[in-house]
Amino acid sequence: MKRHHFLKSLAVFAAACAAPLAWAQAFPNKTIKVITPFPAGQGPDVLLRMVADKMGASLGQATVIENKPGAAGFIAFEAAKRSPADGYTLVQMDSFHIGTHPHLFNRLPYSATKDFDPVTPLVRNYFFVVVGANSKYKTMGELLADAKARPGGVTYGSWGVATPAHLGGLLLESAAGVQMRHVPYKEVAQLYQSVANGELDWAIGSAASAGALLQAGKVRFLAAAAPKRIAGYEKVPTSSESGGPANWEVGGWNGLLVPKGTPKEVVQRLNDSVVKAMQSPEIKEKLGPFTYENYTMSPADMAKQMEAEVASWGPVLQKAGIKLD
Repeated sequence: MKRHHFLKSLAVFAAACAAPLAWAQAFPNKTIKVITPFPAGQGPDVLLRMVADKMGASLGQATVIENKPGAAGFIAFEAAKRSPADGYTLVQMDSFHIGTHPHLFNRLPYSATKDFDPVTPLVRNYFFVVVGANSKYKTMGELLADAKARPGGVTYGSWGVATPAHLGGLLLESAAGVQMRHVPYKEVAQLYQSVANGELDWAIGSAASAGALLQAGKVRFLAAAAPKRIAGYEKVPTSSESGGPANWEVGGWNGLLVPKGTPKEVVQRLNDSVVKAMQSPEIKEKLGPFTYENYTMSPADMAKQMEAEVASWGPVLQKAGIKLD
């Protein structure tokens, strides 16, 4: 009897161990949803829809996008946090959500590292220094020399406090040892129109956000806040090549997370499908206009990258004394 009970217990244990693996191997058997904090039509949303189409084809199930913009990303992240940890709900994140929010909000309703597991980053991109077409500045050196001569006299804009454009300006002030005046705007379009009109001296922008005005000849890209010249914009010098700080870089990356506790086998299947999607010729071709670079990696490496983002932004925001609640 003892031997009988032992064998029965062993069989039950083996079945229990095999069940999660069998379930993971059957994944997916229904529609997958990706929640994004970005509005429809913005660069990250456009990219995500292309990836979702390829994911769906690879996994054999439809992958749909649900836009939940607003509230600094809280709406999207809270919705994903409440979802089952089964691989059928993902959330798109931006590196600034990960790196800056823990320092900006005392009452953050989620933790990117404690409430979610990484799947993979998608892309990385760097920004440009945007000036009006008729701006007197021809180099970063000239802009910074003016800022040194007139503390607080040179203005730069952003699409809000603690946004990448604002934080990039703070980094430049620190790196160059200058003081400039930050002017936040509510609308991105209004921000770059003010640069074009000469109401602002400069702003940080991307090919997606300021590209239309660039093509219309109303603004210029003075320099790239990047370690090397950006593909498609090789005529634009880097900050250091244009007389700016050698170590000044302003860029970001975005990627995908799942609720904490999602089976590792499921996470790996999602990772495999996204990496495959990002390697497709169709997506590679469409990354160029956004100056996006493929930035996929393993879940483990993404976890390290997330930790690095949190650590790097802490000192910057503490020095600036910025809090949003």
